[in-house]
Amino acid sequence: MAAAASVDGQDKVIAAAQHIVKSLATSKNAADDMIRILSGFDNRLSSITDLFPSSSASANGEFSNSEQIVLQWDASDSLLWESPQSDAASEYLAAVDELIASAADSSSSRADNVLQLAMSRLEEEFHHLMLRNAVPLDANDLYCSIRRFSLSFASDSGETIEDFDNSAEFDQQPPQQDGSLEERGGSSILDDRRFDLVRPESVTDLKEIADRMIWAGYGRELGQVFCSVRRDILDECLAILGIERISIDEVQRIEWRLLDDKMKKWIQGVKTVVMALLSGERQLCDQILVASDELKEECFVETAKGCVLQLLNFGDAITICQRSPEKLFRMLDMYEALTEVIPDLQALFVGESGEFICSEANGILKRLGDAVRGTLLEFGNAVQRETSRKPMQAGEIHPVTRYVMNYAKLLVVYSETLDMLLDDGDHVTTEVGDNDDARHFESTTPLGWRLVTLISYLEANLEEKSKLYEDSAMQYIFLMNNIFYIIQKVKNSELGRILGDNWIRRRGGKIRQYETSYLRASWTRVLSHLKDDGVGSGSSHSFSRMALKEKFKSFNLAFEEIYRTQTTWKVMDPQLREELKISISEKVIPAYRAFLGRFGGQLEGGRNAGKYIKYTPEDLESHLSDLFEGLPGLANHPRKKT
Repeated sequence: MAAAASVDGQDKVIAAAQHIVKSLATSKNAADDMIRILSGFDNRLSSITDLFPSSSASANGEFSNSEQIVLQWDASDSLLWESPQSDAASEYLAAVDELIASAADSSSSRADNVLQLAMSRLEEEFHHLMLRNAVPLDANDLYCSIRRFSLSFASDSGETIEDFDNSAEFDQQPPQQDGSLEERGGSSILDDRRFDLVRPESVTDLKEIADRMIWAGYGRELGQVFCSVRRDILDECLAILGIERISIDEVQRIEWRLLDDKMKKWIQGVKTVVMALLSGERQLCDQILVASDELKEECFVETAKGCVLQLLNFGDAITICQRSPEKLFRMLDMYEALTEVIPDLQALFVGESGEFICSEANGILKRLGDAVRGTLLEFGNAVQRETSRKPMQAGEIHPVTRYVMNYAKLLVVYSETLDMLLDDGDHVTTEVGDNDDARHFESTTPLGWRLVTLISYLEANLEEKSKLYEDSAMQYIFLMNNIFYIIQKVKNSELGRILGDNWIRRRGGKIRQYETSYLRASWTRVLSHLKDDGVGSGSSHSFSRMALKEKFKSFNLAFEEIYRTQTTWKVMDPQLREELKISISEKVIPAYRAFLGRFGGQLEGGRNAGKYIKYTPEDLESHLSDLFEGLPGLANHPRKKT
């Protein structure tokens, strides 16, 4: 402990002596006298002579003018580039130039030592200038920098997915497209970009300092200062953009809505960082460190790699997250954003020093693509597995139908990317639900095949769900509702372009088949009461009247049962609803009118005739107009004729 204290004391004495010498450096005689006195005091101060050898070592026994300038400023707490003397900085730089030349031309240790003091001063000045002249940024500044390069971030494009209900496999609300990029694909160029990270007027001063430090062999020290300042500023920019340093484990534990927000910020941030900030950093290195190509490259890589790796690490974490349908569109946005900036990364990080960054970016891009394919495959499996057992009360559109079709509409927005990612030949063996589909889609796109497969899974699922209804007629209403909804979604979107008119016509044919099956299941029994069999075949007139009464009574009961039930059913589309009512009327009304015309006269005028002939054809027509309106509040019986 005593020895350590002794050494510490010696250092303090030497430091104090050096300060005295610097203060006296402007006077030859005083300085030389003081050096001799201090160095002769005892061996503890002998190192002073190493810094300032006796004046006899110089040619004329005096400090040179350049040495005096450096020593004067070294003893000052003021900053050169803040000095009220307008020529202070230029005078100092000129002195440094002389010292560099002197150090190169002689073996004078004094010149080397004074040059070292000059380099320390320039390092301090450089650090201060870098900080003082950094351009203050906020998120709007950073995002606007991208717009200046003719690239926009998307606002809500109008494509949304409707809320899904409480079905077990689809209990999340899928993402909207508000985080997607309006412009996708295409490489960008770094030429003609300008993004000022430091005030332009300070660049010349920073370059002047950097030149001297590089020429004097102090490039390593310069690089350390440069990188430390710029790294901190880039970290601050990431924070402004809302991009946090977060581990892979933490990403796995984040709940979806918070993760979705982080993914959106990443999509904007990766473009902003690479296309604006790093482009600006490259410019800054090129402008300030121009005296050394090697240092320029090293400083850029050391400055930029931290924030790039932070971005890439988040992307990597997303690729190994648990796959779920709502993540797909965000992952596609991330894939497209990274695809767009990789050409810039390759232009920015050149040579061996940047090869690692580009390799990492390409690796994560590939893993994002794998995650997209895997998530889409999982989604198809989820559609097949969706086994909610609660039938829709009125036979309306099932939530899984809304979910899948809106999901499919959004997939088309990414058709170019998905066609590339899915172009793996798998569609050749894809099983689709309809052989006609396979025949008509031999030359379709990879996404087209995936959509055909996905919708076929949905249709098969709906067929199974229809069996949950005990009433076979309602099974067909349910299927008509859902298939018609699918058709309309396809016709009114880009899905129609991909799936084509033949696909739409075949689904229209299914609607007609379901309609025929509905009419048979629901109205065959009703119309059977209007047949002539059993009427007039008996031996007595009373038997014929009794048979007629029974037929009218049975018809009324059957019609009223359908009315009570099917007015509560809901056909969602007005056009389909009217078409279905017309089909029913065309079957029921003519048959009833003919039967009434042939046999109604036998009961009219008789006792309680109105009990059996309760409806006119017009009454029936009016009552049929109430069907499929989803109106459970109607009376238990249709209105009787007036």
